[in-house]
Amino acid sequence: MVRRTRGTSAGLDRERIAAAAIALVDRDGLERFGVRRLAQELGVDPMSVHHHIKGKAALLDAMSEAVLAEVAVATDDDASHGWEEIALRTAHGYRDMAYRHPRVFPLLVARAQTSPVAISALEELVTAMREADLPDQVVADAPMVLFSFLNGHLLARTSDEPGAVPAFEAATYPAMAALTPLMTDFGSQAEFDRMLDTVLGGIKDRAARYQA
Repeated sequence: MVRRTRGTSAGLDRERIAAAAIALVDRDGLERFGVRRLAQELGVDPMSVHHHIKGKAALLDAMSEAVLAEVAVATDDDASHGWEEIALRTAHGYRDMAYRHPRVFPLLVARAQTSPVAISALEELVTAMREADLPDQVVADAPMVLFSFLNGHLLARTSDEPGAVPAFEAATYPAMAALTPLMTDFGSQAEFDRMLDTVLGGIKDRAARYQA
């Protein structure tokens, strides 16, 4: 691969660099990712990457923002503005993104997401909740409740070696053994929807208790 000289932009910009970084991590994983390897993929000197994005931490943030933008694009054409509809479409878009980029997804869990695209998604959700007259404390807690579920659930299901429901010894764990047949759809859309319904139902129940 021919490498361009230091300082030459080679037509790079933040979006192109982030897209190439995502493709590299999708292929090889975060453990092998670095600015030098990315520069090799792009056929440039590492300083050309640094000219646009200052350091690995900033590059990881750019990657996070880029995959979150996929969620925003996927949900922009939905005409519904009720808070439950917004939460549902955001959650499903987030799940789709996690399955497209399972090796990038851990970045969203491990790093604070404060980019405009991330905050805009939260702003849309909490605005709709306040317009529906949900108590402010419930609204303030809702993003953490929702994304704690999404991050934990999806991190377990999209890892390189996702777990599965173990076989429980009925004599020792009779209740768990009895429930095992109901857990066979581990990682499925149906399982996700059931658990998401539980989360949103809990938010509604808590709002109803405040308003009683």
